[in-house]
Amino acid sequence: MHPKHENQPFQAYLIGGGIGSLAAAAFMVRDGGVPGRCITILEAASVMGGSLDGAGHPDHGYSLRGGRMLTTDNYECTWGLFRSIPSLEHAGQTVFDETVAFNALHQANAMARLIDCRRAKVPVHAMGFSLQDRLELLQLSRADEAELGARCITDCLSPSFFETEFWFLWSTTFAFQPWHSAVEFRRYLHRFLLEFSRIETLAGVKRTVYNQYDSLVLPLQRWLEAQGVQLVADCTVTDLDFHDRDGSFTVTGLHCQHAGRCERILVQPDDLVFLQNGSMTDASSLGSMTAAPAKRTKADSVSWTLWERLARDRPAFGNPAAFNQCIAQSYWESFTVTLTDPRFFDAMQRFTGNEAGTGGLVTFKDSNWLMSIVLAHQPHFPDQPAGVQVFWGYALFPDQIGNFVAKPMADCNGEEILRELCGHLRFDLETVASGHCIPCRMPYLTSMFMPRLPGDRPLPVPPGSTNFAFISQFVEVPEDVVFTVEYSVRAAQMAVYQLLEIDLPIPPVTRHDQSLHAQFDALVKSLQ
Repeated sequence: MHPKHENQPFQAYLIGGGIGSLAAAAFMVRDGGVPGRCITILEAASVMGGSLDGAGHPDHGYSLRGGRMLTTDNYECTWGLFRSIPSLEHAGQTVFDETVAFNALHQANAMARLIDCRRAKVPVHAMGFSLQDRLELLQLSRADEAELGARCITDCLSPSFFETEFWFLWSTTFAFQPWHSAVEFRRYLHRFLLEFSRIETLAGVKRTVYNQYDSLVLPLQRWLEAQGVQLVADCTVTDLDFHDRDGSFTVTGLHCQHAGRCERILVQPDDLVFLQNGSMTDASSLGSMTAAPAKRTKADSVSWTLWERLARDRPAFGNPAAFNQCIAQSYWESFTVTLTDPRFFDAMQRFTGNEAGTGGLVTFKDSNWLMSIVLAHQPHFPDQPAGVQVFWGYALFPDQIGNFVAKPMADCNGEEILRELCGHLRFDLETVASGHCIPCRMPYLTSMFMPRLPGDRPLPVPPGSTNFAFISQFVEVPEDVVFTVEYSVRAAQMAVYQLLEIDLPIPPVTRHDQSLHAQFDALVKSLQ
């Protein structure tokens, strides 16, 4: 721990209750020796977890905004953390232990990854590259990030590339759009080189026992509470007071709205403040079987507004406008379906050849919405009764007119989404007659993929900061990739270790892209 904090009482305030803040609090306790009672997490919502959510009831339907892809071949900081967090259900095991054991029993091997308009499984052993595609992809993977700058993927790859089987597989697995950042796409090619050679089966994807809120967030939250960490919900931080002098800045106060009152928290010079700047799920909204989700914008956001206010006239705090200025290019829609009739799951198992929990995404490549669904192992919620089944889906083009429903997905209610889905599968609507389909619109979900320039994302601890750090998907972490749990956890560990001067190594990014074996497998796959 930093000498100025040794044997002195100080407070740490974490703004936002997502996985980044929860992880930061855990690192402070575990590695920094900070008493839990000195740490407070302030969350605007009624529950912790941020974008890793999962809630609902079997009678009214469960809801998941989304789930991040996990692997055990990467995610060094995440699993390093969860090796320390006890399982809630398996005595003597950690969250990491139970996750590994679960995946040993339920291994991914998708047998129906892409489906075409004829309801036929698309052969995906070959990636569909032309020689030009291979050369351009290689050139992009070797390009310097400074050279790429704010270029889009379409600036680097020919139109034919976006019709290849590889693009449909890669883009729907990781949620890339052609107009997204070439730099981020390049980082993904390096970070997930192991997945390149098995992208058609998703064999490298690992799943949690339940949804990621119940399997990751809740155990971590319970552990933090046991250490005395204070978790304050329904508390919105609206502004920060800074003392700027001689190129350094120190947070001196937090302005909050809590329990209907405006409050100011005095921050002492030795106190620490961590902010989750920006949010992929800010301004999201839920629909129902009879209503489409409301179309919210930045005016309905919390975290974007605060980051914009702080970054004004402070270049070291980044440039939020690079990420939140075009909802049309960053939004997509998901949906969660709760069923009390097994016919849909039975029909999907017969069609795909996969039992629920082993198949990964099923993508309808000719869908105007570019719709995908995934059937998780059941139960997906701890309180899910026998006889109730839950699955999740999403679409990358929710502004397009459907193939079977003559309106954009963004304007559809849950019943219409189920009708579109059954049209692609050629299933009778009776298979989902018992369904509760809850759609979710997320205007900023892929905002972290938007083209950016160096400096648009601040460093976890900006230059000149004495007691303040950012932890989110919108900070700069060299070599790692956004839209992952790992990115938030790694940023949190970097920020905590730097501010507390913890003399422990942060697990490095595993360089699978430098493995000759992984390079050879990727080369073979690209030539098929």
